[in-house]
Amino acid sequence: MKHKVLIASLILGSALLATAAKDPVLMKINGKQIKLSEFEYLYHKNSQQQIEKETLEQYVDRFVTYKLKVADAEAAGIDTLASFQRELNGYKADIIKPFLEDTTVRDKQVREAYSHKLKNVDIDHFMYSIGRDPGENLKHMQFVDSIRQCILNGEKWEDLAQKYSIDPSVRNNKGHYGFITAGTFPYEFEKVVYETPVGEISKPFRTDYGIHMIRVNAIRDDQGEVRCQHILKLFPRVRMLTDTMKMATKHRIDSVYALLKAGADFAELAKKESEDPGSAKNGGELPWFGRGRMVPPFEKHAFDMAVGEMSEPFETNYGYHIIKKLETRGTPSLEDSRKGIEQAIMRDKRKDEPRRERIRQLQQQYNYQVNPKLHDYITESLAKHGQYDSAFVADYIANSKVPLFTFAKKSVPMSTLLPKVNRKAVLNNEAAVGYIESFIEPTAQQEVMNYYSDNIINDTPEFASLLNEYRDGMLLFEISNRRVWEAAGKDTLGLTTYFEANRDKYVWDSPRFKGIILNAINDSTLQAAKADIAAMTSEPLDSVTASLHRKYASNIKMERMIMAKGENPTVDYLFFNGPVPTGKYPCAMVLNGGLINQPQELADIRGQVTSDYQDVLEKRWIQELKARYPVTIDKKVLKKVK
Repeated sequence: MKHKVLIASLILGSALLATAAKDPVLMKINGKQIKLSEFEYLYHKNSQQQIEKETLEQYVDRFVTYKLKVADAEAAGIDTLASFQRELNGYKADIIKPFLEDTTVRDKQVREAYSHKLKNVDIDHFMYSIGRDPGENLKHMQFVDSIRQCILNGEKWEDLAQKYSIDPSVRNNKGHYGFITAGTFPYEFEKVVYETPVGEISKPFRTDYGIHMIRVNAIRDDQGEVRCQHILKLFPRVRMLTDTMKMATKHRIDSVYALLKAGADFAELAKKESEDPGSAKNGGELPWFGRGRMVPPFEKHAFDMAVGEMSEPFETNYGYHIIKKLETRGTPSLEDSRKGIEQAIMRDKRKDEPRRERIRQLQQQYNYQVNPKLHDYITESLAKHGQYDSAFVADYIANSKVPLFTFAKKSVPMSTLLPKVNRKAVLNNEAAVGYIESFIEPTAQQEVMNYYSDNIINDTPEFASLLNEYRDGMLLFEISNRRVWEAAGKDTLGLTTYFEANRDKYVWDSPRFKGIILNAINDSTLQAAKADIAAMTSEPLDSVTASLHRKYASNIKMERMIMAKGENPTVDYLFFNGPVPTGKYPCAMVLNGGLINQPQELADIRGQVTSDYQDVLEKRWIQELKARYPVTIDKKVLKKVK
C-alpha cells in the first residue's frame, strides 16, 4: 500500500512540475507570485497600444511599479471592501458575455447576409397553412410536397398556386414574386431562396407564417439603391373604388404636376400637397431603397429614371405618384452594411445561435450524455401510475434521483425538472413522455452554461487574465486616488508650502483678470445694479453679492474668475478691446478685482500647483513602496518572454 501511495505522489509531483514548467514564476512582489503568462499578457497588450515602443527592461520597471501599487492596495484591504466586490462583480458580468458565445458565428452570419445583399433572386412562391399539431403539420408538409411533385411532372406552377396557395398576393401575381432582395423576408425564407439553385424547386419548409415552397428562376447582381422625392395623392379609402374616384384623384395629381412643370419647388409642394404623412414633412424625401422594397410601378420608375429626372404622374394601388430621382449608389460595402445586418440578426432567431454554438462546444468538452435509460424510466413510470398528473409529479419527478444527463463528472437528477413542469396538467402517457423529454435539452443547456460560468476562471485563461486586469486596475485607481490625486487636493498645507518653495516656477507670460464680473440682461439693469453697489461701499463684498442676488435674481449673473486674454469674451471686452459680448447677459461691469501680472497666491494657479504636487507625492510613494515591499525577479524566466 505504501508503494502505491509513493508512486501516486511521484506521478502527481511530476504533473505539477510539468505545469509549473509551462508557466513559471517570473517575479514575487510582497510574497505574491507573478506568473510568466500574466506578465506576457499585459506586456503584449501594452505593446499593441503604444505609439513609441519601450524596451523590455523599461516595461519591467513600469510593471513592477504597477504591481507594488496593487500590493499597497491589498495591504490597505481595499480588495475586501463590499463596495469593491460589488463593482468587480459588475465588471465580471459584463466581460463574461463574449466568453458565453462563439463570436465567430456572428461574423459568419454577417458575411452570409452580406453575400445575399449582393444578389437579387427571381422566385415563384407557394404557401400552405401551418397545422394545429405535429401530426397535422406532417400532413400539410406532405401535401405541399405532392404539389411539388405535380410541378416536377409538368403541371403549371401558376395553376396550382392559384388553386391551393394561401398567399394573399397569389390573386395578382399567380405565385410569381419576381426579383427579391435580401432583408425583405424572414431569414428562414431568405436562406432557402439563396441556397436553391436556379431552375430548381425547394423542398417544403416551415416559417412562423406557413409552410412554403419556392422555385428559383434567375439570379442577377444587386442593382444598388436610389433616393427619391415623391408626391402622393391617395385614392379614397372605400371598399369599392370606382373609375370616377380614380379620375378625381388623377385630376388632383395633374394639377400638382402642372405647377411642377411651371417651375414650382418640388420639396415645398410636397410639404403642402403630398398625402404621404411619412415623407411630406421632409419635402417628399424617402430613405434609400433597393429593389423589392417598393410596389413594382414605383420601383420601376425610380430605377429607370435618370438622376435629376422627374416622372409624370403614375398609378399604384395606393394612388397617383410623382417621383423626382435625387441620387443612386451601388450596394454598400460590408463594413457600411454591418451595423444594419447585425441589427436585423438581433431581431430574429439567428441572435441566439452564437450562444447555442458555445453550448454545443461545452457539451462536447464536458462529455455531455443524456441518460440512455431515461426514456424507458419515464415510460414505465407513467404506465405504472396511469397518467401524467400532480400525483405523478410528486411521486416520480419531485424526489427522483434518476439522472437526466451527466457532464463534467456531474449528474443532474430528474428532480431538477420540478420547477419547470406544469404540475396541474393532465396528459395521456404518450403525450406526457414527449412533454417531459422536451425539458431535457433546455435544462441541460442552462446547467452546462451555469457550470461554465462558475468555473470560467479555472477553465478559460483568457478570461482569468482579463478579470485580473480589471481587478488590479480598480485597485490601482483607488489606491492612487487615496495616496496621490485626492491626497494632493486635501493637503492644503503641503500645497501651500510647495507653492511658496517654488514660486519662481509659476510665472505668466501675460496678465490675467482676477476678480468678480457682474453681467446683466440689459443696460438698465446694469445701471440699477451699479447704483445699488455705490450705496453699499461700506458693506463686505459677500453682503453686497448676496443683496444683489436677492434683488435681481436671474436678471444678473456674477462670476469669480481668473482669465487671460482669449479665455472669456466678457473679460476680453472689458480689458483687451474685445467685441461686445452676446447672449443672455450682454452688459457687464467689474464688481471686484482687476488685472494682475503674476500669481499672487496659491488659489491663482491651484490647478497647475496641484498637478505638480501630485507628481511629488507619486515619487515619494514609489520610493516608499520599494522600501516596504520586497521584489525578486527570476532573470532566467525573464529571458523566456516572447
